[in-house]
Amino acid sequence: MPYLSRPEPDPMPMDCRILSAAIKLFVNQGYHNVSVHDIQKQANVSIGSIYKHFGGKEGIARALHSRLLEEMNQMVDSVIDQNLSAIEQCNRIIELLFEYTETRTEIIAFVLNARHTEFITGEPPICTAEPFQKIRNIVQKGMDSGEIQTYNCWVSASVIFGGAFRMIYMRLEGLIDRPLPEFYEEIVAATWKTMEVPIEPTHLQKLASKE
Repeated sequence: MPYLSRPEPDPMPMDCRILSAAIKLFVNQGYHNVSVHDIQKQANVSIGSIYKHFGGKEGIARALHSRLLEEMNQMVDSVIDQNLSAIEQCNRIIELLFEYTETRTEIIAFVLNARHTEFITGEPPICTAEPFQKIRNIVQKGMDSGEIQTYNCWVSASVIFGGAFRMIYMRLEGLIDRPLPEFYEEIVAATWKTMEVPIEPTHLQKLASKE
């Protein structure tokens, strides 16, 4: 299956082959336009293998959703584990999301741009998933420490990350024709100006020096 920060295993196990084929088809054609036979042909496996591992198309989508959220979770954890302030953590997450939109496009498209509740029975909204809860926790800790202007946590998280998520959506839809990392410093400066936190160029340089 696709990973955010590591290469796919070679050779890929059977379940990874199925998930890697499925994400390409789901992202490029839409979940409802893809059949199990389409996935079987793309993965070059038997129909029996698909049903054995996942039980059908929704099982594939559910497994893919779960595993890719875990990838996102590990990404957020990797930022939390660094010695960064709350603002720097938020900036770094935006920076990584912009980078992965270019290098791991299918993962970002499936996690952030798919309406999972429409095809995965009983799936809660993506904003309640663990990595996004952790992002809100970062924002809340920043407000608790006085580093970030205090508002309702949902409001603050929406302001801090909403612009970045919107740009990711527009990039995935082809409305933005330049790589998102080119917009990183602008989106960060605009975000914190909105939050009434001045971000000087030296602040961004400090963040870059920690990478």
